[in-house]
Amino acid sequence: MTNRSRILVVAAALVLGLVFVLPLWRIDLNAPQYPEGIGLRIRVNTITGRKPNDLANLNGLNHYIGMKPIEPDSIPELTYMPWIVAGLVGLGLVTAAARSRKLLAVWLGLFLIFAMAGMVDFYKWGYEYGHDLNPRAAIKVPGMAYQPPLIGSKKLLNFTSHSWPAAGGWLAIGSLLLVAGVVVSEARRGGAGGVVDG
Repeated sequence: MTNRSRILVVAAALVLGLVFVLPLWRIDLNAPQYPEGIGLRIRVNTITGRKPNDLANLNGLNHYIGMKPIEPDSIPELTYMPWIVAGLVGLGLVTAAARSRKLLAVWLGLFLIFAMAGMVDFYKWGYEYGHDLNPRAAIKVPGMAYQPPLIGSKKLLNFTSHSWPAAGGWLAIGSLLLVAGVVVSEARRGGAGGVVDG
């Protein structure tokens, strides 16, 4: 790997590490009774409200339509996700120190696998919360599910739900794209042999 590639790999690893202090994803809801909006911030190890009481308020609203409460301590992904991110950050730094193109390709592969698995798991989580409703709920709308969109906006009764990457999510995407760019650059430099040590 060139010195430039090594610097970019270190930068990508350190940028990814920022997800420990910045939220990964944001879900915001707007409705007439909440003119300022109400929302969630999904972090690498917990889920919080956009404002101090938002999580409690959302759980209260969800109770009426039969959704389970969102309890961060009961979501196992929030326990092991920090270890996965820390492992990826550490592997990136080791890759730069080792100057290994093979390790660089492994790092990109693992990064992609965990990113895709995270999105699939997030979709599954939203699906279960939105579809597994208490049949004795106070408000029941036949055929209605309350799954928030994976990404984008969706109307749910009188609420409009918006789901997008938050600052940490955009930085993680940027980190992944940076690593992919380094892999392509090193593959071109390696010629027909592709991504090999050298």
